[in-house]
Amino acid sequence: MSLRAEKAEISQTPRDDSLDASVAFLREGYTFVSSRCDRLGSDLFRTRLMLTPVVCMRGAEAAAIFYDGGRFTRVGAMPATILRLLQDVGSVQALDDAPHHHRKGMFLAMMTPPALQRMVAQFRAAWLSAVPRWGERQIVLQDEVSAILAEAAAAWAGVPLDPDRAPELTRQLVAMIEQTGSIGPANWWAQHLRNRAEHHWQDVIRAIRSGRAAAPEGSAADLIARHRDLDGEFLDETTAAVELLNVLRPTVAVARFVTFAALALHRHPQWRETFAGGGEELLRPFVHEVRRFYPFFPVIGGRARHDFVWQGHPFSKGDWVLLDLYGTNQDERLWPEPLSFQPERFVDWPGDPYTLIPQGAGDYATGHRCPGEWLTIALVEEAVRLLTRTIRYEVPAQDLTVALDQLPALPKSGFIMQKTQLLAA
Repeated sequence: MSLRAEKAEISQTPRDDSLDASVAFLREGYTFVSSRCDRLGSDLFRTRLMLTPVVCMRGAEAAAIFYDGGRFTRVGAMPATILRLLQDVGSVQALDDAPHHHRKGMFLAMMTPPALQRMVAQFRAAWLSAVPRWGERQIVLQDEVSAILAEAAAAWAGVPLDPDRAPELTRQLVAMIEQTGSIGPANWWAQHLRNRAEHHWQDVIRAIRSGRAAAPEGSAADLIARHRDLDGEFLDETTAAVELLNVLRPTVAVARFVTFAALALHRHPQWRETFAGGGEELLRPFVHEVRRFYPFFPVIGGRARHDFVWQGHPFSKGDWVLLDLYGTNQDERLWPEPLSFQPERFVDWPGDPYTLIPQGAGDYATGHRCPGEWLTIALVEEAVRLLTRTIRYEVPAQDLTVALDQLPALPKSGFIMQKTQLLAA
């Protein structure tokens, strides 16, 4: 195709009217991409964010294009402030092709069924230990579950938290998640906490490798400390610490899904009744619907690795692209009545890897889909069991609004509970 023809095709790609849409993105949050796709009648459009040209797209076909075929790399696809908090340079998400597949294998080795069962057991034990401390007082579930998951994840990973340092290390992990959508001082402070966390976990990796500390064989810390990349070399201490954080931080982020599950049980009490009486066969559909219905992360970024054409739009090497995760999960072509909470839709769901994509799409082993998705599902299922079968609590009046311009989103109150008691066995 000639340069003139390419430019002609680009000119036919729908375009957002604004000179730069950065302010609109911050103002609209999770609905930014889908609202424009609806208005423009297209699954992709061109705009500018931070004065940089970008193509935004949504839908199952867009997810397949984005995640399959090696068309996109994550390198250079996120602002540095977000990259530092969520992944960092040298992590598995910054790799492609054989190096990525090899490093991804390390993470998949952490997600065996016995390993998942151990993490769920750690989570349950930490939760049950916390309940007596809650008692009659009001607690914010989001905060409590974040601390529970930090404690459980570190123990499961083979690096249990020192009780004296647990609050500080938990605060560091939470800040990396909470401030991904912030700018200015709040983000700078989170970056500072991230640096402190990396130094701590570098010391832990150094201690494991020197024999001054032991990590159980097959644990996340053990696998990371012993991992050799394709060049046969151990990961340097900085990269190893980054990858250990890439186990701990996303596990703490599951607290958001737990909070949303509690919100769903509160707003749809028939499901509480279903699970209180058993209903195990409906637990997975319920958790899938929580992950589909409620906002997690809004978009994922990529850079085109080579030239190709999709829906008449010619992508050139280096083009910046954003895939709408939330909008795909809310796409009415995929999910009839998407604004209605309906776990039943997942009872006979075939498991299409390009339609339910809160943690990415495609294949776990060869693509960039999050390998911790299995763990997320198992943890939220266990949280629902705990909330419906193991404890009794009251939900006082509070602001449970979920603002879609908050990145990442949560109920405004964080879901306050009070008068929490363990149910009799």
